[in-house]
Amino acid sequence: MPLKDQAKNFARKLIEPQPDDDHLRKALRKPSPRSFMFADDGIVPNHPRWPLIIHRRALTFPARIDQAAMIDALFERNGWGRSWRDSIYDFVHYHSQIHEVLGVARGDALVEFGGVKGKRLKMAAGDVAILPAGTGHRLLEASRTFLVVGAYPEDGTYDECTDSRDRPDAIKRIAKVKKPALDPVYGSNAGLRTLWKAR
Repeated sequence: MPLKDQAKNFARKLIEPQPDDDHLRKALRKPSPRSFMFADDGIVPNHPRWPLIIHRRALTFPARIDQAAMIDALFERNGWGRSWRDSIYDFVHYHSQIHEVLGVARGDALVEFGGVKGKRLKMAAGDVAILPAGTGHRLLEASRTFLVVGAYPEDGTYDECTDSRDRPDAIKRIAKVKKPALDPVYGSNAGLRTLWKAR
């Protein structure tokens, strides 16, 4: 997301109540990640080695704490910052210089991952998608209340690739993006720590 969206979210976080570590621990459910590997389809490169990871119902939300604030705090605690809150773009795009995490705070949606030849997945509140650099994604349909918290690891630069002419250079950039130290949901305990293997 553009810098203005991240700045707006930073200002919001300064005034909203923040969940403490105890709330975050209690909100986490047992990890059971699913992974999906996508091939380069000639338009969207996807990642050559690392799969999309979906954490289904990773979080439950206490009544007194805002769902978006809960997801935001969890991502930040695990080193995924520069967060934003909004929907997902409804056009195919990917990021060639950074990984992205999308946590559903409210509502539900049908999201296409991996480009038009990829997979269409229903996402609902509490679900989290971890997209390695190069993974195509777009929103197909959503409920009126659909809200996502997005964030990025410390290493990397936000970019947005939508044009197939970018592909040759994007493929080179994707290969250079480092594996993050921690999974944005489960830290060192699950997810990309085990599912994203070294070369």
